[in-house]
Amino acid sequence: MRVLLVANTLPPRDLSGVGEQVLQLAAGLRDAGHEVEVLGRGPGGGAAGSKLLFPLAVLPAAWRALRRFRPDVVQVHESDGALVALLVAAASRLLDPPPRLAALLQVSYREERRAVRPLRGPEGRVLGKPGGREKVFKWGKAPLQAALGKLTVACADVVLAPSAATAAELARDYGAERVRVVPNAMGRLETAREELEGESAGAAGHLLFVGRLRVRKGVEVLLAAVARLRTLYPETAVVIAGEGEHRRALEETARRLGLREAVTFLGRCDAARVRALLAGARALAVPSIYEGMPLVVLEAMDAGVPVVASAVSGIPEVVRDGETGWLVPPEDPEALAAALAEVYAAPEEARRRGEAGRRRLDERFRPRHAAAAWLTAVKGEP
Repeated sequence: MRVLLVANTLPPRDLSGVGEQVLQLAAGLRDAGHEVEVLGRGPGGGAAGSKLLFPLAVLPAAWRALRRFRPDVVQVHESDGALVALLVAAASRLLDPPPRLAALLQVSYREERRAVRPLRGPEGRVLGKPGGREKVFKWGKAPLQAALGKLTVACADVVLAPSAATAAELARDYGAERVRVVPNAMGRLETAREELEGESAGAAGHLLFVGRLRVRKGVEVLLAAVARLRTLYPETAVVIAGEGEHRRALEETARRLGLREAVTFLGRCDAARVRALLAGARALAVPSIYEGMPLVVLEAMDAGVPVVASAVSGIPEVVRDGETGWLVPPEDPEALAAALAEVYAAPEEARRRGEAGRRRLDERFRPRHAAAAWLTAVKGEP
């Protein structure tokens, strides 16, 4: 089978979970004997111009690839692929045989829009608020992305999601009649493989957060939990790897909670540095209120690091509470602090859960598993 994968953000040029999953899927399909081309931005036949202009700029390159490569399946990603989806639908009359169109959507933008809201603890106290740029996203970009996503779904022969939770959201929000689950995967790729030996950004055995700094990631919940945790374990240190519109508010929250010495904001980190930070981490914290299937959870499992995460979206489909990590209610600093305290109090148990996570990754979330699920979906098999 010849497969064309079209994506806006691809490593190592972009730090993107979506782009990483495109490459993981491509690796799994190639290992299964299929011919795969990946079309993105940049030299080598890709789209010219910026990330913002990609949906339009990729059309000439996509048309050339359709005529030259004659793919059996074209897969587009997120709402960035809406115009390519229209192109494939129109070109099907000119190509013999016409390619099947698959659309992989990692999130519902309608649900992500709902997640731009104040964070509230169990007692109703506001823990964090979205800033001005996030409000612009909520009222401007998110509705457009949702409309484009719905258009992509309407054009596609098969709609794919990384989790059953996301599949249900796409059915509800985008009107997708049947969504097939192709889980995200983690394997060893040749992109950005330079390793950083001995990387350290805090005390040995730091807690680690990785992700874009926005309100739905729930970092304020983590900071409030750490303030509680430090009354029991004063040595607690947190490393926050990522950049975003919410960073200034988070730095102010850390200062207000007296955590300035305990929290390190690293800013943007590439994949190699994240791997190095995981190698020295006591646990990965994922306190989000909304996700699809976060790539960093799989990265932690690959490193044998236990995950302490909110039981939201697709996370419980990957992390098993009591087996590979801890699951806690979202927006609950006390519950999160209690789970993190168990990590400190029982290091052998934390290590056991981390090792179990790596085994679960080997059993369910390697590129070969994603490729097998993808092939079943695009062939229309039950």
